[in-house]
Amino acid sequence: MDRAALADFLRRRREDLRPSDVGLPDGPRRRAPGLRREEVASLAVMSTDYYTRLEQQRGPQPSEQMLASLARALRLGSEERDYLFRCAGRNAPATAPLSGHVAPALLRVLDRLQDTPAMVLSVLGETLVQNDMARALFGDHARHTGHARSEVYCWFTDPTERERYPSDDRDRQSRAQVATLRAALGLLGPESRAGELVRVLRDRSPEFDGLWELQEVGRRFADHKTLLHPELGPLEVDCQVLFTEDRSQALLVLTAAPRSETARRFELLGVIGSQQFSGDRSAPAGS
Repeated sequence: MDRAALADFLRRRREDLRPSDVGLPDGPRRRAPGLRREEVASLAVMSTDYYTRLEQQRGPQPSEQMLASLARALRLGSEERDYLFRCAGRNAPATAPLSGHVAPALLRVLDRLQDTPAMVLSVLGETLVQNDMARALFGDHARHTGHARSEVYCWFTDPTERERYPSDDRDRQSRAQVATLRAALGLLGPESRAGELVRVLRDRSPEFDGLWELQEVGRRFADHKTLLHPELGPLEVDCQVLFTEDRSQALLVLTAAPRSETARRFELLGVIGSQQFSGDRSAPAGS
């Protein structure tokens, strides 16, 4: 671990960013360039004290998960992210379609989506990052680990995952989940995590096994659907998606028709989200 190089790199990248670059208001009385330390810590979901110690060459060696959070918070490109990992004495993540590093271009768009649910998904349906509106609607999916990070795994192994959809739409969603996983398998190959997920689900879910035999393929994001929220009731949304160039990640955005009942309920969802998650980003983090 090169503490001096790590501290200098973090400080310079922090000073290069403006609040508007990461979806924050500029605010008055900024005496120093770039973001404040507490703002970077909040974006990276770590304590300000922990981040400050890194910049002061006093912190413990960051974990790979912590470095990935810092890379997202500082909007680092893949080469900058790899350099950050090497400074911290960690191996850089493999540059593969299932990299957990969120494409900076998608993050820049996500930063500007404050009034509607949005999230970045991997090719396996893993939630890599989501805004407060999406967390208020779906829960904090980014906290999951292992197979549970994948939406298709949860859909076929956890009955509560289906409660957000009307009962008459769940069969269609099941087929869409399977078709999306088959598309991922075609991209990644049978020996990939997609192949492992298929094998696990065929063993654990007779429903999945039967649908897998249909040989349906497709990534179905653009859609009009009804979602059920436990407090706000039914929400009619349109789903639109923005892919990275290699289609390994997707920014999914849910919108409501202007002046509709769902648009009004989205305003309430924004209040729920800000109240429920206002303290999350400043939560202390370990090393």
